[in-house]
Amino acid sequence: MAEIETVSFTQMKDGTKEDYELLERLEEPYRAGTADRLLAELAAQADDTLAGYKITRLEHGLQSATRARRDGADTDWVVAALLHDIGDRLAPQNHDRMAAEILRPFVREEVAWVVEHHGLFQSYYYGHHYGWDRDARDRFRDHPCYASCADFCERWDQSSFDPDYQSDPLDSFVGDVRAVFARKAYDPAVIRAGEVTGLPATI
Repeated sequence: MAEIETVSFTQMKDGTKEDYELLERLEEPYRAGTADRLLAELAAQADDTLAGYKITRLEHGLQSATRARRDGADTDWVVAALLHDIGDRLAPQNHDRMAAEILRPFVREEVAWVVEHHGLFQSYYYGHHYGWDRDARDRFRDHPCYASCADFCERWDQSSFDPDYQSDPLDSFVGDVRAVFARKAYDPAVIRAGEVTGLPATI
């Protein structure tokens, strides 16, 4: 049985250059598995899911992503639609921000902003039933991504709770998820800071 390589230290401040070179080498294949861990987390939402809805959280993600795909959205939007609620099991009170931070290094700035704010924007559809201000999202009315987020919620999020909708299977999104998370993190050519394209036009 092969011996497992470990660092020499028990406190990080005592680590050597060789220790940190070892960690860097071992971290690379671990980072490469990010997409598959996210897909496994998404698949787990088929069983460990919020009660009360007609569909599971997995199916909600699949419906959202399928709608985006069928609208002709690019890979960033499709993967964002698939993973926008990936934080539901671990961060139910701030799942939107958790999902955004997972996606942020690998997608356009606009897309990350939309995922980060979709929880607030989505409350437009139900907030008044809890006595909340359903128009709270209007504080972002002048933000360049406002329309993108409102459209994301209207077209792909709030509409995706239908047990009769025929979603594409999870396997069909694997290539897109792996492609996104294989990108160099924070690559300016990917992030495209300040650029807002909006959702694709409806047919």
